[in-house]
Amino acid sequence: MARLDLDDLPPRIAALLTDLPEGEEVMLVQHGAVVGRLTAGAPPQAEETHPEMEPDQKMREVFENFRSAIEDEF
Repeated sequence: MARLDLDDLPPRIAALLTDLPEGEEVMLVQHGAVVGRLTAGAPPQAEETHPEMEPDQKMREVFENFRSAIEDEF
């Protein structure tokens, strides 16, 4: 996937792109011809791996995964 850093763009263009509502499209035009479209989307939501697990269970799982990884390595 191509990456476009907004810090590399002129401020006016960066502001236009960051202020787009979700689902809004920007048409990219060069010499009067449409060369692409960008559609604004919501930033991805961080997913919790096991939201129903208690903190102690999560900690045990992390340590078990760590122990298994160490045993596999050595």
